[in-house]
Amino acid sequence: MSRVLNQPVFGEVTAARRPSGYRRLISFTVLLTFALIMVGAYVRLTDAGLGCPDWPGCYGTLSPFHAKDQIAQAVAEQGGEHGPVSMGKAWREMGHRYVAKLLGLLIIVIAIIAWRRRQALQQSPALPIALVGVVILQGLFGMWTVTLLLKPAIVTGHLIGGLLTLALLVWLWLRQQPAPRYVDAEPAAALRGAAVLGLVLLSAQIFLGGWTSTNYAALACTDLPTCQGRWWPDMNFADAFHFMRELGKTGDGENLPVQALTAIHVMHRIGAVLVALYLGWLGWRASRTDGLRPLGLALLTVLAVQFALGLSNVFYSLPLPVAVAHNGGAALLLALMVVLNFRAHRARLQI
Repeated sequence: MSRVLNQPVFGEVTAARRPSGYRRLISFTVLLTFALIMVGAYVRLTDAGLGCPDWPGCYGTLSPFHAKDQIAQAVAEQGGEHGPVSMGKAWREMGHRYVAKLLGLLIIVIAIIAWRRRQALQQSPALPIALVGVVILQGLFGMWTVTLLLKPAIVTGHLIGGLLTLALLVWLWLRQQPAPRYVDAEPAAALRGAAVLGLVLLSAQIFLGGWTSTNYAALACTDLPTCQGRWWPDMNFADAFHFMRELGKTGDGENLPVQALTAIHVMHRIGAVLVALYLGWLGWRASRTDGLRPLGLALLTVLAVQFALGLSNVFYSLPLPVAVAHNGGAALLLALMVVLNFRAHRARLQI
């Protein structure tokens, strides 16, 4: 028999009784995390990751304004602003760092509130505390991104860490909301296994997308639906997925062959088709399930837009707004899949 009333689970207080300031703080932090992911994509796609080649400041100063002489010298030494350092790239890189520091501070505040008010909230502070650990690790990845000169494994790890932060914050935000109402919770609960698998598949595809971006393999194939005029072009998987190597190099230090970039791109394409099919089916199922219809429709809509953005990146040779939006679409899909998993989990508790 399903519980159909808005009843708390595991003794949690209702959302109406939780401090509204705490809920608003988490909501703002979720939005800021999404914005930071977009900013990070913009920094990476404009080759500004080494705009300030040290960490955490810019040439040992607080801002590019204070480092203008060092930046001017670096621009002169590299023969113009086409290189990794310029005033614009420095400001983009430092802007990303400023927002990241604000995000880290907000997550620390959330964790402190969650710990000090755990009795009033009637929630374990474990998740907010874990988020602090994730943010610390993210800070280290941010430092290594610069000090290790954009090593693909580090940059990809930094991207995954940002999306993990978003996913955990969305889950924390959902815990503060009113419990969902179901006429019958069983159909929603039945989607739990499928939702978990969808989240796993999406996470793998996000990794492939990050690996494609950080290896600059997005334009290894410039035609559709074939690649380089062939359904199965020449590919080098050994070097493509050798993770501990420098940017543009093989594990032996040789220049990374185009066949390796092709392998990365093709695997991302294949993953995109498989994930689109599975999430499309899952979104359709959710749209026909009581209590999940709006969520299912949202999933289908964002999935369609994301697939179109991916095609546009190839058709139009990776235009910056489309490429940045493609990163945002991945983040939105991840957030929606977290919501679906949360709702299916809560539905199961109400049976």
